[in-house]
Amino acid sequence: MLMKQAAKEDFDHAFYFIERLWDYNTYDKDKTKEVYNEILSDSNSFAFFILNDEGDYCGFCHGSFFNTFWMSGKTCYLASIITDEKYRGKGYGRAMIDHVKEIARKQDCKAIILDSGLPRTAAHSFYERYGFEKSCYGFELFL
Repeated sequence: MLMKQAAKEDFDHAFYFIERLWDYNTYDKDKTKEVYNEILSDSNSFAFFILNDEGDYCGFCHGSFFNTFWMSGKTCYLASIITDEKYRGKGYGRAMIDHVKEIARKQDCKAIILDSGLPRTAAHSFYERYGFEKSCYGFELFL
């Protein structure tokens, strides 16, 4: 397994994973590419892929760092993590979170937080097996 920092030329691979993570959403590819490039240039964000030994893109991960009163310090928000369906159950998801933990520790984060759509029950089980605890409900208000 190899962690590959996301680069501009990897956008099509990232878009493949983004469309599958939120498959109930419709994406404007050009706008998504703008957001992807902004994330890559933001020092408070990270994005990477996990590749297998053959060089296949097996998963994608993206997150950011921010200060919170709740943690009285820096927190790592894991915004996107997905393993391609054909590679699930082979340790890629665990390896990506392990890598996020390293990144978060280097940033002196006090916690890693994430949210996950209600229908993604298999993902919830995975997060709990990893050691994440349910801590809140997530809400959104579209503007």
